[in-house]
Amino acid sequence: MSLNKSSKLWFGALSVTVAAQIVAACFGHRSFGLTAFSDVVQCVLLLSGTVAFVPLAMRTRGRTRFFWILIISGLFLWFSYQFFWTYYELVLREDVPDLCAWDVVLFLHLVPLTAALGLRPQIQRDEYSARVGRLDFALLLLWWFYLYVVIVMPWQYVVPNTPNYNQNLNNVYSAEKFALLIGLFASWLTSTGEWKKLYRALFWMTSCYSAGSTVANWAIARKAYYSGSVYDIPLVAAMASLSWIGLRTKITESHSERQEASTVYGIWVARCGMIAVFSLALFALWSIVDSDIPSRIRTFRLAATFLAAFCMGIMVLLRQHMLDRELVRLLRDSRESFENLKRLQAQILQSEKLASIGKLVGGAAHELNNPITAMLGYSDLLLNSNLSVQQHPLAERIGLSVRRTKSLVASLISFARQNPASKTPLDLNTLSRTAVKLTEPQWQALQIDVRTDFDPDLPKVMGDSNQLLQVCQQLLGNCLHLLSERRGHKLTVSTRADGTLCRLQIETDSLPGLNDGDTSLSAAHHEDSLGLAACKGILQEHTGEIFSERRKDGALLLRVQLPSIQPPPISHEGATVQLQWQSRPYA
Repeated sequence: MSLNKSSKLWFGALSVTVAAQIVAACFGHRSFGLTAFSDVVQCVLLLSGTVAFVPLAMRTRGRTRFFWILIISGLFLWFSYQFFWTYYELVLREDVPDLCAWDVVLFLHLVPLTAALGLRPQIQRDEYSARVGRLDFALLLLWWFYLYVVIVMPWQYVVPNTPNYNQNLNNVYSAEKFALLIGLFASWLTSTGEWKKLYRALFWMTSCYSAGSTVANWAIARKAYYSGSVYDIPLVAAMASLSWIGLRTKITESHSERQEASTVYGIWVARCGMIAVFSLALFALWSIVDSDIPSRIRTFRLAATFLAAFCMGIMVLLRQHMLDRELVRLLRDSRESFENLKRLQAQILQSEKLASIGKLVGGAAHELNNPITAMLGYSDLLLNSNLSVQQHPLAERIGLSVRRTKSLVASLISFARQNPASKTPLDLNTLSRTAVKLTEPQWQALQIDVRTDFDPDLPKVMGDSNQLLQVCQQLLGNCLHLLSERRGHKLTVSTRADGTLCRLQIETDSLPGLNDGDTSLSAAHHEDSLGLAACKGILQEHTGEIFSERRKDGALLLRVQLPSIQPPPISHEGATVQLQWQSRPYA
């Protein structure tokens, strides 16, 4: 990753500072000046490393920003401890006390760094997994703090003992550094792209610092360490590398490689949390059976263990509550998925049945096509022959019916082939008028007055003429079937524009003899009857609707709504023309 000009100057100044520290450590002698120079250099390097990560937090959001904030917090704690060390040696000109209260800051500065690894911002996780992961890591971090309280603090505050304090502090701090190295190494192996480079750099920086601090502690135990000595060179190199890592890292939201979350990782984090909880009992047992420690330390450790067990127990209960809620949600989703699967299976079976029916209908339609073609030819020949005035209208009706039958057969073939019907702009008035003409022999024979009231300004609709004409005929046929045993009634067919909708209404007059148990009425208007079910399917393909209503006086109202393809024009009063179809007297 290339650096800009300011970053190059920054890194150049750091390189000169580190080189000066190495020269002073190798060739300088133990003195106040060397101590002051070394302490100031380390403070400057840690402050520089902390500041170098601030732009990364400002450029990101969400979990990624929180990741950088935790990194900055850990480095700032490290800088705070080094500043305290410098204050003692430069201002007070004293050695840092053996039982120093600020040692807890040195121990805690690795806690935010470990917590940052637990966020794993490069991994895409759902909200539940993120909450559980944060809770698991909070449990582990509490356990690390518990270790410091139980193992280190008793020799600092309860029964002060410098050798035991230093030994336990070094052991716990080494274990903490080892755990951080394992986390960085695992993140390095499981990441890609810029995140992999980041974790690799942090791993080598922590390795250098861990090795340097271990050697420095060894030198302190042998009274060979002093500030500015060669033992500080690995520490200074690790501190300087922080600024280099912060300057070269250019991770943003869009640049992050989003990977799928690993289930194994979450399982092992949860297992470590459970192990931490169960370890409290072992620490309590250790405090009881260890007869070499003073009774005051034993009491302190037992009290700290009970307090930690209470806090961790609350966290485990919260985790279990979250798990129960998630399990209930998953159970509900699985039930819903199972129901959807059952419905899908039923739809597949229905589709297979329809496919079989389609093949059967297609074969029958092809067989019917030949005689219908012959009938159409004969009807045309009949029209061209010498017919009387009474015979010519009958021959025209025969030809019209044959052509309608041929169109229906073509629709059956189209259905069998599962080809979508072609839709064109249609005049709903023309379709309704054609349906009335085609059913004229039926309602004339029944002595039924059919009235039409068509809106001349009705906008056009988009649809298939054969299918919509089939709907009109089916609805008229249902109503005529209802009136078949009650001659002398009236039937009104009307069209109206209602905003962006075109309406077709078929209404009978009052039928006082009907009741709720009349089967003919149920068959005529009930939604699950064969005719209306077929009409509803056609209208659904045309984004239309059909409504049926039976009034208190027994009258039946059927209404069809279809979306118009153009805004309805402004209607003028008196523009509607009413036509009356009066049947001939029944012979």
